[in-house]
Amino acid sequence: MNQAVSPSADPVTDHLHSAKLKSDPRIAQARELIRQAVADHGAALSDVRPADPALAQSYQSLLDRITAVRGGPPIWPYLSSGLGNGPYVELADGSVKLDFICGIGVHGAGHSDPQILDAAIDAALEDTVMQGNLQQHPPSIEMMERLTALACSGGAKLEHCLLSTSGAMANENAMKIALHHRAPADRVIAFDNAFAGRTLAMASVTDRAAYRSGLPLALAVDYLPFLDPVNPQRSQQWAVDELHRLLARHPGRYAAFWAEPIAGEGGYFGGSTEFFTALCEPLRQAGVPIIFDEVQTFSRTSQPFAFQHYGLDRFADIVTVGKITQVCATLYGDAFKPKAPILSQTFTGASSSIATGIAMLDRLQAQGCFGADGGNMSRHRYFVDALTNLAGKYPGQIKGPYGEGMMIAFTPGDGSLDDAKRLMGIMYDEGLLGFLCGGNPARIRFLPPPVNTTTAHIDAAVSILDRSLAKFAG
Repeated sequence: MNQAVSPSADPVTDHLHSAKLKSDPRIAQARELIRQAVADHGAALSDVRPADPALAQSYQSLLDRITAVRGGPPIWPYLSSGLGNGPYVELADGSVKLDFICGIGVHGAGHSDPQILDAAIDAALEDTVMQGNLQQHPPSIEMMERLTALACSGGAKLEHCLLSTSGAMANENAMKIALHHRAPADRVIAFDNAFAGRTLAMASVTDRAAYRSGLPLALAVDYLPFLDPVNPQRSQQWAVDELHRLLARHPGRYAAFWAEPIAGEGGYFGGSTEFFTALCEPLRQAGVPIIFDEVQTFSRTSQPFAFQHYGLDRFADIVTVGKITQVCATLYGDAFKPKAPILSQTFTGASSSIATGIAMLDRLQAQGCFGADGGNMSRHRYFVDALTNLAGKYPGQIKGPYGEGMMIAFTPGDGSLDDAKRLMGIMYDEGLLGFLCGGNPARIRFLPPPVNTTTAHIDAAVSILDRSLAKFAG
């Protein structure tokens, strides 16, 4: 006779001591106590406030120390206290800022989010701080499977995933896969104003001369004009014509087409389905692998991936993600599996990055961020309307384009870098964090946390920007 199995029996919990540890009621109690304590202390951080004069000397000492040890001052005088509340963050000088840049899009749930905190606590129970190619754990598998499932949901063939510790490393792996696949092809096509990272190879792709100063070129890169929102048809034709010229000039030599679906560092210019299709079809005919760099764009449009937002699934050969995913990754199809051991890393990611990355994917889905009328696009429209009103109030001081989804940017003043830096500094002092992008013109960008930004937060940001523009214009 077969003995009935108790419904509560769990073969994993019955056999693994680690599972017994994680289900220990003392762990659950500790997690709950920590969550309550963080929430209680973070609740007071619900509006911007100036620095505490009593902390000025100690804070300046910290700034002097970081300047000395890193060989130069930080971009901002920003040193966090270690506590926040959604988009609000407390600094070690006692001030509270409304953080609408979030580490350039890294903190997708803002600061001190309870679900992200829970995941990080669970990760702290792992036997090691880091995971790697030699020794990995089951959450690594879950993260990779979650990303590939999202990427393939619209028909893209991106069955494989390699985790890595940075967006630059994810991009480096993408380039290695493409070069290996197309050997001996050795050239790359990218867009004007592209940004791919700061490794030696990625600096060659990045269209910023200053970022390559004193460095040898690791790759031969040719550039296409990006979609111009003022003249979309003309700019598209220019890009297509230049692409055909390059393909004819260097037949069989291109190993990859590198594209950010929305220009990030280049100024938050959005692409379009028509524009990308007009380029990707001849690239596909020429056998050139297409890489979509989604390190900044992932989770910020109507779909998890911006290539899905533009309906480009059939063209996605290799895709990179990072920032908001906490652990970074390179996704690629079965046809691109390397035939040599070219992909290996000591670290694939921190245990906490993998755990919080899984939690982030859960939060993005649960908060209804995606869809044509989902949180990302509805908040974009709300934000753009408010910026349009400010442009009317301050003629010549603020103008669009205003980005795409939860990637918002505007041109301040005359579009010069000096004007952008000046307004960014005023905003910082007033309590609003935004950052620079673009080159000609220079812009200020916002990357609010998609998980928990509300229209009330946007109203607060616009109010601070209003005050900042009054000082800037005056």
